[in-house]
Amino acid sequence: MADAAKHGHASKVMTMRDAIARFVHDGDCVVIEGFTHLICFAAAHEIIRQRRRNLTLCRLTPDLIYDQMIAAGCATKLVFSWAGNPGVGSLHALRRAVEKGVPQPLALEEYSHFGLVARLSAGAARLPFWTLRDYAGSDLPRANPLIRQVTCPYTGERLATVPALNPDVTIVHAQRADEDGNAQIWGLYGVQKEAAFAARHVVVVVEEIVGQDVVRADPNRTLIPGIIVDAVVCEPWGAHPSYAQGYYDRDNDFYVAWEGISRDEPALARWLDEFVYRVPDRAGYMERLGRDRQERLRAKPMVCPGVNYGF
Repeated sequence: MADAAKHGHASKVMTMRDAIARFVHDGDCVVIEGFTHLICFAAAHEIIRQRRRNLTLCRLTPDLIYDQMIAAGCATKLVFSWAGNPGVGSLHALRRAVEKGVPQPLALEEYSHFGLVARLSAGAARLPFWTLRDYAGSDLPRANPLIRQVTCPYTGERLATVPALNPDVTIVHAQRADEDGNAQIWGLYGVQKEAAFAARHVVVVVEEIVGQDVVRADPNRTLIPGIIVDAVVCEPWGAHPSYAQGYYDRDNDFYVAWEGISRDEPALARWLDEFVYRVPDRAGYMERLGRDRQERLRAKPMVCPGVNYGF
């Protein structure tokens, strides 16, 4: 908190419990982004623990993270562009909700990957919609009436359109940030930047909080500027079972195991009870997973030489 105090303003650093209590409310539209890399399961688990309800969950790839939230009864609508357990199979909690209304019915709103990126890009730019040369020959416009067409005023060409998406809150996991929320990411990107700029509130979750001197020494890694960030949460291992490059690897065994867990409704309920409801926080979750798993996944050093930013 020293940097914040030195510059005469309050730190944005808070616990995950406080950040979710303050910025995620029943009925909200919530985006938790990250593409294979840096998916903030810790935030999802806290949303489940706080028993948020009637959420609209938006994400390009609602994999295990939203399967868990749907199983816990958090969501009534899913806005997405691909759904599944990557490399393994289906999301069985999602399927039960859609096919059987268990634990409650789930409305679906589907786009192509670029269609959902376009919605967030429009939201980030504060435009009402985004045009794209997409959906030709696709049945998606028939399934989703929000995909429409417009005539280009310059060429007369008919283009597909999607409406802007401005979520109530976007939650982004990053490797590090300072106390002002200047968040730095390296490795695989998704649509974190667009999702953050489109949102009314932004929560940044990081593996570690560093001083402003560290951020300023390597400014090109800053993907999310602090000016749009409302809360900064330090949550080591917060992206498990996805990965944080430089900190820990993807837990592929977990994704494989989820196939069996999610197929069996009582088994999934037991998993949520053991690993979410009966632990107070992320540290408790990691303790239940065991130290051996942490040691197996922990990243080994592979440091890239720095660059010269001088004149």
